[in-house]
Amino acid sequence: MKIRVLSVVAASLLVAACSSGPQEGADTSGAGKASAGSSVTAPAPGSPEHFLANAKDRVFFALDRSDLDESSVKSLMGQAAWLKSYPNTKITVEGHADERGTREYNLALGERRANAVKNFLQAQGVAAARITTVSYGKERPAVMGSNEYAWSQNRRAVTVVQK
Repeated sequence: MKIRVLSVVAASLLVAACSSGPQEGADTSGAGKASAGSSVTAPAPGSPEHFLANAKDRVFFALDRSDLDESSVKSLMGQAAWLKSYPNTKITVEGHADERGTREYNLALGERRANAVKNFLQAQGVAAARITTVSYGKERPAVMGSNEYAWSQNRRAVTVVQK
């Protein structure tokens, strides 16, 4: 399973590296500005935008849980592969909870979720010094609402690449 995920990530990186160079008369200043008739430039390798384009930045959790399911493991394998490709990049893992429960309980739950992601990435070879964690509990919902859909989207850990 690891080899399959790593193969997909490696193939994606290879395709990106093999893209054609600038066309004659194209802007090569690296400013990344799109003008009429030109295409949008790809994100800079190793940038937060590049991470978002090449890896899923979040994993979701069941109610009152901080353990990683199969879907989360797949997403985190992609994150680990990307992070290994950019060894000087540091990240912050944000832990979140839905609106139910007390502020204190949800802060502790968010911390457990962020640490579950950190521990998994460390087990995959990402240095602990590159990973910080923070818990926002229920204070930063991704989706507003008091229904199962909103709650499921708010029970998450988000990996943010530091600039």
